[in-house]
Amino acid sequence: MDQFKSFDAILFPADGRPPCVVPLMTSPALFITPHSPQPNQARIPHPELYMEYIAANVERAWQHQCVEALDCMNKKFTNPYIVYFPVISHDGLPFPVNKIVKEMQGRMFVENCAWRGDLIVAKYSDGRFLYMKNASMADFPILKNYFSTHSPLIQAGTLVSTVTSAVVPSP
Repeated sequence: MDQFKSFDAILFPADGRPPCVVPLMTSPALFITPHSPQPNQARIPHPELYMEYIAANVERAWQHQCVEALDCMNKKFTNPYIVYFPVISHDGLPFPVNKIVKEMQGRMFVENCAWRGDLIVAKYSDGRFLYMKNASMADFPILKNYFSTHSPLIQAGTLVSTVTSAVVPSP
């Protein structure tokens, strides 16, 4: 397996610059599933390379949120997405509100439920999110629709569970 490989992803800068396609670096990883005695190969993305103000020397100062369908869809995407967003800043202060997503949400924008910091969106070729593929600006309308109607599931240091709607302190 190649040591490092990049896939095109879409960057939504927090400062209001237009979204653009960037090379998202990945590194190899092995994992074992309960159903297979053989280790499976996958790639770990490194979205932190594009996140300003993110804490350094922290194992994972970012979180992710899966985008498997849009509201009112009765079938999941063949090629789902994952949104990577920062959660631990280098100075302990909150990340700035993402101006692009704020504009997309318009009157529906709520500051304490806002997407914050630089967002990186990767595209996957399978529903298990094991195999990344190149995204392009052709994916932008789908992501714009998603961001206009969704907030991050992690806000202000708490994890909002989608299964029980309970709020659980994040580690």
